[in-house]
This record gives sequence, C-alpha cells and structure tokens, in this order.
Amino acid sequence: MKITVVGSGYVGLVTGTCLAEVGHSVTCLDVNQEKIDGLRQGISPIFEPGLSELIKRNAGHGRLSFTTSSKEALAKCRAIFIAVGTPEGENGSADLKYVRAVAQTIGEHINGPALVIVKSTVPVGTCREVALIIRGELSKRKVQFDIAIASNPEFLKEGAAIEDFMRPDRIVIGLDAQNGRDDFLEIYAPFVQDDPSKILFMDIASSELTKYASNAMLATRISFMNELARLVDHVGGNIDEIRRGMGQDVRIGRKFLYAGPGFGGSCFPKDVEALMKTAAESNVELSVLNGTNQANKTQKKYVSHKVLRYFNHNLAGKTVAVWGLAFKPGTDDVRDTPSYTIIKALLDAGATVKAHDPEAQETFKALMGSTSSLHYAKESYDAAHGADALVLVTEWAEYKRPDFDRLATLMKGKAVFDFRNQYSFPELKALGFYYECIGRPDSRRS
Repeated sequence: MKITVVGSGYVGLVTGTCLAEVGHSVTCLDVNQEKIDGLRQGISPIFEPGLSELIKRNAGHGRLSFTTSSKEALAKCRAIFIAVGTPEGENGSADLKYVRAVAQTIGEHINGPALVIVKSTVPVGTCREVALIIRGELSKRKVQFDIAIASNPEFLKEGAAIEDFMRPDRIVIGLDAQNGRDDFLEIYAPFVQDDPSKILFMDIASSELTKYASNAMLATRISFMNELARLVDHVGGNIDEIRRGMGQDVRIGRKFLYAGPGFGGSCFPKDVEALMKTAAESNVELSVLNGTNQANKTQKKYVSHKVLRYFNHNLAGKTVAVWGLAFKPGTDDVRDTPSYTIIKALLDAGATVKAHDPEAQETFKALMGSTSSLHYAKESYDAAHGADALVLVTEWAEYKRPDFDRLATLMKGKAVFDFRNQYSFPELKALGFYYECIGRPDSRRS
C-alpha cells in the first residue's frame, strides 16, 4: 500500500520505517528541510536502538522516502498518518496547532479517496475537527473525495519502539463507520499474523481516550509505588520485597511497580496534564490523577533532598557526579527528566556537577543551557573522578554493575545515592561507602 506519514519525529519516523519494513511504500513528509536532508543520508534525528539501520535498509530498497513537498507526498496515497507533535500548552491542554495545520495541508493537496489516520496523541473530538478542516478545504477547491477519518494511537516505549511496533500487544483503531476497516486490516496484517484479535476496532472517542487512559494508569502505578517507598523510608521495610508480594497478585501484575526518582519523558507528564484538562473542561474532577501528578513532582524533590540533607544543604566546594540524564535508558529524551530537577537543586546549593549519559548529553545541554558549574564527562568513571558523591538517576546498563573498588580510589568522598535501587547496601557498606536509596535499608536506616 502507498502510505504517507506526516511528521518525522519520534512517532512518525518509527511508524513510517516499520511500515516500510513489511513491504509498504512509505513517504515521510516533514516541513524541516534539514531533518529531511539528514534522513535522505540515513541520519536519524533521534536516538532509538535499531532505527537508523532500518531507515538505511528500507530507503536503500526504495520502500522508504523523505520529502518536504506536500504535493508530492499526498499524491495518490491510499493512507495518510498524521504523526506530528501535540506539546503541552500553557494551560495544560494538548496544543493541536500542528495537527490542524496538517489537516489543512491534506485538504489542500489530496487528489483522491484516502484513509486519514490520526496517530498523534490527541484529546477527544480531535478527529472530528480534523474531518471538518479537510472537508472545508475540499469544499473550497470544489472537489469531493471519499475520505475516512480514523484514530490509531501509538503505544511505543522509547528505547523499545521498534519491537513495540513490529510485535504489538494491541492495535487500537477508532472508526465511526465501516469505511476504512479493510484498509487497516491490510496495513496491519503483517504485524498480527500470530493473533489477528490484537486489532481492536472501537468508536473514535474511545480510541482517543484509550491512549490517555493507558499512560495515566501507568503513571499512577509509578507514583503510588514512589509514595509507598517514601512511607517505607520512615516506617521500615523494603519496597523491593513489597513489590514482589504485590506483583504476584494476578490482579495487579509485576510491571511498573518499581520505585524511582519520578517519571518523565514526552508522554506521561504531558498526557496526565492533558487528560486532567479535558476533564476540567467538562467539569469532571479527576482527583486520582491530580494526586499522581503532585506525587511525581514531590518525588523529584524528595530524592534531591536526600543529597542536600547529606551535605547539610551546603554544597559549596563539593563536586557531585551524576550518572544518567535521559528520563529512561535507551533514549536521548530529557523532557521532564528527573535529572533536571536533581541537578538544578545541586547547583542551587553551590555544588559543581559532573554528569555523564551514554546518549543524552547533547539534548541535556540544550535543555539546561550554559552553566559554569555543570560539566559533562566522556566516560562514567571520569564523572566520578574527584567527586564527593555519586548520584545514579538513569539505570543505563553500563551503570548497573560498576567497579566500586575503582570508584573508592577515584572519588574524593564515598557517598552513593542510588535512585534506581540498583546496588547492594551490604556490598557498599563493606567497602566503606555511605549509601542511600529509596524505600530499602541503607546507611540512614541501618
């Protein structure tokens, strides 16, 4: 099938590349000429494991192309995916200006019947608005085509997006009519050969809400465990043992029960805020989600406070090594990353920070701006050299089993703050380290 994907950001690029991988003819359309020029040379604008190789292979076989020409991309295509960003607006709602602009472009250039698929994460009613814009533009041109509008939200985890797309656990499709159903079955057949029931057809409003509901539920689980870990820090116990006990209950399950420094990224914070805004506009109070949001903000401050408290809130002349800047391993995404809150608190308290991340240093530099007391190390152990404390924020694989004997000789002080609960307190205690984590026995609770 000839498919156009509008937007070559994270969702659009993964979508277009994976569709090409199974044999569809895909054109990726984007207004950013520099991005398109790079993609034509096989250079991905984002870090996602395996993506660059897939782009090069499918472009080389002629199944994947890139353009800034709307007329070229929209000519005679059978399906159009809208995959542009919906950033958080000033009032917390999803900003739909890019989605609206794409809808207008489609209406201006489409030259035949097509299935228009909203892949972007959008609030209820957006597909209806997209349909009105497209049909309005067609009316201006005095032409009429059979256009089906559908919702097809993405469920891609950064760092595992290729696997998620190629082997989905479900494909949610919102259609208010039968028109377009067969096209979807053709598009997604290669991905559900093991189980066609993974394709879930529903009405558009339910589909639009499913994406927000899924992310909000996962965010709530994270915030609940973080709050529980804070309680454990005061009353005793071990959050890892509690997690095991909870996870054995089939009604709860084992995933997303890990305590940490708070969630971040491009989805959870934005989607929780957008869902709350949608509810507020309908005079519905989502008190659980409000608590989820507040708990996450509190958690980032809570873990920062652990380091500040150790140094009596005065870090003048102290150097702190921070391992991990991305909000999670496997990505260079630093949007709403806990490392930002932690590093800012350390700098405000007078510390010099030496940071390391395998992939996210450049994106974090762009986020943080120029700061004389913040330095970036080429290697993880370089960051720890001469440091008074080491803070683990992101659980990249290379940080999971460090050489603590080596760290003991490199570091000026011997304090480790493990905000991903990766390390063994008895091991570090035996080596003379001060150790703090979240919701587990440590130097403060021993």
